[in-house]
Amino acid sequence: LRESQNKYVYFLLAIAGAMIGLAVQQTSGIGISSSQSVLAIAVLFWGISFFFGCRHIVYINSCIYTNIDILKASKGQHPELEGKSSDHVQAAIEGMLMAFNSNAEKANNFAKWQFIFLIIGAICYLAWHIFEMYLKTLL
Repeated sequence: LRESQNKYVYFLLAIAGAMIGLAVQQTSGIGISSSQSVLAIAVLFWGISFFFGCRHIVYINSCIYTNIDILKASKGQHPELEGKSSDHVQAAIEGMLMAFNSNAEKANNFAKWQFIFLIIGAICYLAWHIFEMYLKTLL
């Protein structure tokens, strides 16, 4: 499950990167015009989507490492908790669970916004493209 979720996140990252590259390629060699402002907004949204995807990965990795620590502590195998009282170990586990839940919530929010900003960027790109086609028909 984790592997398929990673593939999905990396797929969205690749799309955002490819779309930024496409926008740069389509505008290379031409001057700046006001009609490109919508394209600039699309690139901005794709950049934000890329950033949020990267943050999602960071928080997911944090969750995985925290989960490993929780499992080790629960089995009495956590190196930093060896020889500690059961109350101390239980308090540490509860703290780790709170950190895990906080990081999982942040990861989920970043994943949601990664997708939303990717779609908003695509809508802006389509609006820009249609507007450019309209401007060319006027000439």
